[in-house]
Amino acid sequence: MSARGFRTDLLVVLASLLPLGLFLLRERGIAGSPGLPLDDSWIHLHFARNIAEGAGFSYNPGVPVAGSTAPLWTLLLALAVAAFGATLATVKALGIAVAIGAALVTRRAAISWGAPPAVALAAGVALAWSGPVVWGALSGMEVPLAALLVALALAAHARDWPGRTAALAALATLARPEALLLVPLLALARPLTVRRAVVFAVVTVVVLAPAVAFNLATVGAPVPATAAAKVEGGLLGWLSGVREPLALTLIGRPWAFFREWVGWLVSTSWLLPFALLVAIPIAWVRTGRLLGFPAAALIAHPLAMALLAPYRGPGFQEGRYSIHLLPVAMVVVAAMARGRGKPRALGTPLARRLPPPARIAVVAFLAAAVVGLIPAADRYAWGVQNINAMQVHLGRWVDAHVPRPARLAVNDVGAIAYFSRREVIDLMGLVTPEIIPYRREGERGVIRYVIEKCPDYVIVFPAWFPELSARADLLEPVYRVRLERNEVSGGPEMVVYRLTRCAV
Repeated sequence: MSARGFRTDLLVVLASLLPLGLFLLRERGIAGSPGLPLDDSWIHLHFARNIAEGAGFSYNPGVPVAGSTAPLWTLLLALAVAAFGATLATVKALGIAVAIGAALVTRRAAISWGAPPAVALAAGVALAWSGPVVWGALSGMEVPLAALLVALALAAHARDWPGRTAALAALATLARPEALLLVPLLALARPLTVRRAVVFAVVTVVVLAPAVAFNLATVGAPVPATAAAKVEGGLLGWLSGVREPLALTLIGRPWAFFREWVGWLVSTSWLLPFALLVAIPIAWVRTGRLLGFPAAALIAHPLAMALLAPYRGPGFQEGRYSIHLLPVAMVVVAAMARGRGKPRALGTPLARRLPPPARIAVVAFLAAAVVGLIPAADRYAWGVQNINAMQVHLGRWVDAHVPRPARLAVNDVGAIAYFSRREVIDLMGLVTPEIIPYRREGERGVIRYVIEKCPDYVIVFPAWFPELSARADLLEPVYRVRLERNEVSGGPEMVVYRLTRCAV
């Protein structure tokens, strides 16, 4: 790396620290103490701690289960936990490092696709200043790893390294399954010879096969229990026995997801969707399929989510199902400043000054990213406050007041299991796939499962299970937590019940 390249990378790193500092300050001001903004974050950490302690990929030690939609992140987190301990500092440091890595690689990928150095620098900084990316860095979630791998795949594609491109895109799928859409698009982005098709097919199968085999062995399906439990329709839902009106599948949900996608892009940076509206056609005109097909993912993503395996929309939980595509968006926008011709070698400098209109556009684009950071920081901080005040608090309460051998049936399985270290039954099916057939019968099926399995305590949102919560012949309330301001939790109140009757 040249001295100039090192200095530019250092600028990206220093720029990344500014929004991170803002988010941490808001976390301290609103939540009062550090934490994680989703209960799912604690699921990853619970899995990771079990793996690091030698219990295998299990939630209840000794019971292997494919309960992570992002197994690559869970395994990477387990390595960090084994080395540095299962602490919030470990989780956040890993997320920050990976997110900064994504910004650095995005800058280099933009250069490889012809962006002038100043524009490429802006692309890397704009990614680092995106509220969803900062949220991902501090959330303990998998999204910065998926973004890093997508950026690496885009850079490898520019160098015409098909094997490496396919491997990185497949690994991104193990960090965020929606990234699978990029595999065929990257394969088609150059002439699809027999050799190229075989390379992409074989590499993808080799990378994904261990996860699929583990899913089949523990869940009985090629997808993890998290996907099988959450899917609400589409192709995967149809294969799983979920039936819904055809108009909803083919028209209603795709349109709703596409509108949500555009809204999420606006909330990330109000200039981004308008820039993409211009940049995507330019990518096709100047590079043809080379960058055009990867750029097409920015249009196909919400439609693929709606048609294949819908759960929540592309903007759900700060866009956790969409953040991995932000490096593609930044590179495509930056590539508008390139000239015609083939992509240049990765890291090759282009010594030309930007004209004044281009400089104004770069400054405006970065300013638009900054505008979204303050509300994003507040949303992150309130997420931490909610999870600390409810799920973390309940996990610690269970640890202090519930006998060690007790089994818990819960609908939020993350922090409660992590802090209590009790055996859990997941009423949503994320780590207890056996309940999924019962869930298809509705709440009465869940009640039947609870009676059959006879846990000692049930901890749920009454709003999610009104029939179960109303069963005074089954449940005795012993403790409850209510949030004054609920932003991310599944309900404003969670109640601990003692089960008083089981199946005979």
